[in-house]
Amino acid sequence: MNQAQFHLLDGLEFFLHPSLRGKDVTLTFGNDQSVKHLVESLGVPHTEIGNIRANGQPIGFGYLVRNGEQVEIRGVAPQQLTNEPHFVLDSHLGRLASHLRMLGLDTLYRRDYQDDELVAISLQEDRILLSRDRQLLMHKVILQGYCLRSLKSDEQIQEVVRRYTLQDWIKPFSRCMRCNHPLEPVSKGQVLDRLEPLTRLYFEEFHICPACNQVYWKGSHVERMLELVEELC
Repeated sequence: MNQAQFHLLDGLEFFLHPSLRGKDVTLTFGNDQSVKHLVESLGVPHTEIGNIRANGQPIGFGYLVRNGEQVEIRGVAPQQLTNEPHFVLDSHLGRLASHLRMLGLDTLYRRDYQDDELVAISLQEDRILLSRDRQLLMHKVILQGYCLRSLKSDEQIQEVVRRYTLQDWIKPFSRCMRCNHPLEPVSKGQVLDRLEPLTRLYFEEFHICPACNQVYWKGSHVERMLELVEELC
């Protein structure tokens, strides 16, 4: 059997069992084991891995680790996207999906998505897969993904904005929070019969979703979201 030491940096210790944090991890393994397989055996999805070095030399995911090697694993640095980002979220991230859509970010979400659907959508539509399911993100064909650390949606949106440097892509209140379709402006007269009395009295600017016909106006939630936008930017 072979042994190698693994040193995890840049927050990757989050994925380790608490008893393994704060120190190098020694793995015992058979022949012909790739560094990707060994690191994921520690609970670290490959989507979280940036640079890898063995004995100080850069290596790739397919590198076969040898007996006695020192392997350094660094996390992915924040990414500066050159093209508009597109996301797909697993079924446990409904609140995060609402936040992303409220920021105007293209976000697919359904409560009944199955894992194979998420993988297919991510690949076919070039979407970043967001999940807390490590095993899902370890699927070998997934190229773009992020494993959320927090259980709180307010913290999750901050994680995603930091990871993908989304400040330049934020366009608040430009997408439907129900179905993700871009909104269009609509006159007050066109939706007057759908408004509550106080909404008719106090609001003049309205938008509508041409896909699901939901009407939007800048209520009190807008102020709260603008505060979040200001904090994120």
